Amino acid sequence: MDNQSVTAVKGFLAGAMHCGIKQSGKPDLAMLVSRVPATAAAVFTTNKVVGAPVVVGREHIRGGRISACIINSGCANVCTGKQGVLDAREMCQRSAEVLTSRGMVMQGRNVLPFSTGVIGHFLPMEKIRQGIDDLALHIGDSAEHGDAFAHGILTTDLKIKTAFTQIKSGRRMITLAGCCKGSGMIAPNMATMLAYVATDAAISPSALRAAVRDSADSTFNCVTVDQHTSTSDTFAVLANGMAENPRIEPGTQSCRTFSRALEELCDSLARQIAADGEGATKLVTVHVLGASTDTDARRAAMAIANSPLVKTAIHGGDPNWGRFVSAAGYSGAKMNPDKAQCQVGKITVFRNGRPADASLAEVQSVMQRSAVDITLNLGVGGKGTCRVYTCDLSREYIAINADYHT
Repeated sequence: MDNQSVTAVKGFLAGAMHCGIKQSGKPDLAMLVSRVPATAAAVFTTNKVVGAPVVVGREHIRGGRISACIINSGCANVCTGKQGVLDAREMCQRSAEVLTSRGMVMQGRNVLPFSTGVIGHFLPMEKIRQGIDDLALHIGDSAEHGDAFAHGILTTDLKIKTAFTQIKSGRRMITLAGCCKGSGMIAPNMATMLAYVATDAAISPSALRAAVRDSADSTFNCVTVDQHTSTSDTFAVLANGMAENPRIEPGTQSCRTFSRALEELCDSLARQIAADGEGATKLVTVHVLGASTDTDARRAAMAIANSPLVKTAIHGGDPNWGRFVSAAGYSGAKMNPDKAQCQVGKITVFRNGRPADASLAEVQSVMQRSAVDITLNLGVGGKGTCRVYTCDLSREYIAINADYHT
């Protein structure tokens, strides 16, 4: 299948353009639209400082029916008070009006707004108003339109991040396609940076909400770049039912199949975020097992993944595995060092309280690869597990963020 973007899903249109927010001239306004109203679910950042689009998005998603998403990049519309909320509402209303004029009838409350970029600046609404009017007339369902949408949501990202899958439901084929953005300010505690999944599945609202929540928790909530939870994180799924499959209901086999497909799709996007972390040269996967609970496993995995000492050692290919073990030790997770075990790649470096008989030169060789796996068994005999994606910490990360605002 040539088109594996969000526009590969039956009934979805998308597009992006430069409306004047970014000085670079790169696309900074994007739109995703379902030809028919879609069942929708979303999760948002738990940061107490949130963008105006999150305030409005939380209100609109309560209705459970969304027809479009409107996104600007280059300005986050965060810490902008009442004016920011009014601007987010206007983005929704303007989008609804122009799309209705094209025959896709909707109201402002059927649109989700998103903004990403620098905090503390008001949106240039004159440019955005004109941009929405122009963009809504040029959205489409080609691969090029889907690719443009994936580019239009980016900020410091170096690559677009997309995923695609299909599953059978009864005699019908269901398509799921997604894309996301995220490179820095990545430590989700709800969902992700900005992520969108379009599907033509017919699914009940309760089944979709549960699938979105569970998928976010096991994938996007398990990726970290710099331990800084964003003000704008949102993950939304729109399901327009155009596959005409028997409606997916909670507790059914079709629901389990759909949920598994959504989780795999989100897992791919989460990996891509970590691999494209600001200044990243390596994708790092931290596996923790043998924990008393999954929660404990996550504590230990996040402590390892967020440690600057761990991340810099990986960047330099330094086989300093003591940093991995000690990070788990301070995480608050139950741990028995005398029975714990640590591996770098497939090489055991620590076992039962002491160094294993491993060649540091071989460990160093593994750590110099572009993808590094760290596995730690906490040694308490439990069944708790967790997998977290992160990246190394390079000099380039400092350069990017020292100059980001200016």
